[in-house]
Amino acid sequence: MKHDAARFARKAAERNGWILQPGTDFLQTVLGGLEKTREAHGYYLCPCREGWGDIKRDRDIVCPCDYAGDDIAEYGQCYCGLFVSEEHAASGREPEAIPDRRPEELYPD
Repeated sequence: MKHDAARFARKAAERNGWILQPGTDFLQTVLGGLEKTREAHGYYLCPCREGWGDIKRDRDIVCPCDYAGDDIAEYGQCYCGLFVSEEHAASGREPEAIPDRRPEELYPD
């Protein structure tokens, strides 16, 4: 079965009432990272975070991560900028760095 990060991301965005980042180059970069994590780990892991490579330990950062909803509500985008709110998309703002909500103790050493 062929996996497709773009299809996966579109469905996740639709299911959650979000929009994919409208910046084409940026979007392609993040989708490429998402596909690489799937190839490496067997699941779509947030491409902007370091995981353990263990689905149980990475559960909170499996895309869309547990923090995406709060990030989008507060900043208009998720941590990696893949998913954005309608308002953020309409504003034309570029994705930017936002604080990471993931607790430090959940990251690999």
